[in-house]
Amino acid sequence: MCEGRLDGKVAFITGVAKTESIGFATAAVFGQEGAALAIADISERVHDCAEVLRRRGYKVSSHTADLTKGEQVRRIVAEAVAEHGRIDLLVNNAGMVICGEEECFTSFQDLEEADWDFGIAINLKTQFLVTRTIVPLMIERGYGRIVNVSSVTGPVVACKGQPEYCAAKAGVLGITRGLALEVAAEGILVNAVAPGWVDTGGSSKRGLAAGRATPMKRAAQPVEVARLIAFLASEENSYLTGQLIVIDGGNSIDEYHGPRELDC
Repeated sequence: MCEGRLDGKVAFITGVAKTESIGFATAAVFGQEGAALAIADISERVHDCAEVLRRRGYKVSSHTADLTKGEQVRRIVAEAVAEHGRIDLLVNNAGMVICGEEECFTSFQDLEEADWDFGIAINLKTQFLVTRTIVPLMIERGYGRIVNVSSVTGPVVACKGQPEYCAAKAGVLGITRGLALEVAAEGILVNAVAPGWVDTGGSSKRGLAAGRATPMKRAAQPVEVARLIAFLASEENSYLTGQLIVIDGGNSIDEYHGPRELDC
């Protein structure tokens, strides 16, 4: 068996409740590259995903928690360390919506305070709590790779009806850069990826149509984002930190968004 880029590493990956998701694709690519996996989600479906990964021959533990609650985060991180001995790699992927719920769009002036708080919590606070719990373990060992899943929505572009999502995903970039400066000398690299439209199996008609309108005429597949995350988590990345890597098929650099039949 060929040596993988992540052989001997232990990866903690959040937001793994659907086999069509970026989180699952990331876990699968990491497994292919030789990493042991600790996957986490609020949904019990994380255990089903773990079983699929085990059938592929990967070492996997699965953990359920509300990642907006610090005590629950601390519990599952302790479980993962007890199972695997350490955590070398962290992928903060949880966010957008809870698995099984519908994404909603609300104008800024109609957004309730509770909805704002929830959007910030699920997309930004989760990353703070998980990272804050794991970073000391990485500092103690003098090694780590952290990849935060942001979005083009917020730090690069915006969507109407998602002010809380835009704010949270822009905040992910702020955390990424601030932490990267603090831990660079500790052997820990911190980066963020910013996907555009991604076909996760349950994509809406609106999302699929938007993907077809990109320069590449399609949305990304989750595995394409996962491969980028794997590079950032690997030893091949030895000097890149504090960066936001956009993966959107060129969509955000396209100034023209009029009728394509008039494109020239």
